[in-house]
Amino acid sequence: MKKPDDVAEKLLGVPYESLDERTKKVARHIAGRKHIARNTAKEFDAKTTPGQRAADAVATFGGSWAFIIIFAVILVIWVGLNSFILMQYESDKIFDPYPYILLNLFLSMLAAIQAPIILMSQNRQAEKDRFNAEHDYEVNLKAELEIKLLHEKVDLLREGQWGELLAIQKEQLRLLGDLIERKTVAE
Repeated sequence: MKKPDDVAEKLLGVPYESLDERTKKVARHIAGRKHIARNTAKEFDAKTTPGQRAADAVATFGGSWAFIIIFAVILVIWVGLNSFILMQYESDKIFDPYPYILLNLFLSMLAAIQAPIILMSQNRQAEKDRFNAEHDYEVNLKAELEIKLLHEKVDLLREGQWGELLAIQKEQLRLLGDLIERKTVAE
């Protein structure tokens, strides 16, 4: 099988022109006897912009235990400074008294900035997952078609072997017949 047209006709039963791009690509790889599997992670990561890499880094850090622990320590220090330590000395020097309006403002700003960055990272991950799914489809389709080709080859070999077995059996029967004839003639 040399041409993608032959692959499409023989294995898929449809003309090459009627196939979608991914299936045409698979047919070309089968016809050319080339592998289709590749490292999609490297290929996808090569196309990332600095902004996308920064969004991924922020999302990775924002979803880690290190972030949660650091954030909890900062909140405890903030509340501790404003509630206990500074209240003992001078209440007019407290920079964010209870109910911590300044802290709420900082938390709101952090959430407002962090949420879209995490969404950008999730969108990129979804795009990467779609890219991987398309690649998996191509690899699976090629494997399925290659297995179909192997089945056809095995069937051809088996049919050939059956023919050879029948020819050998006919020859054996002929030789047995000759032996029986010689034996009967000799008697």
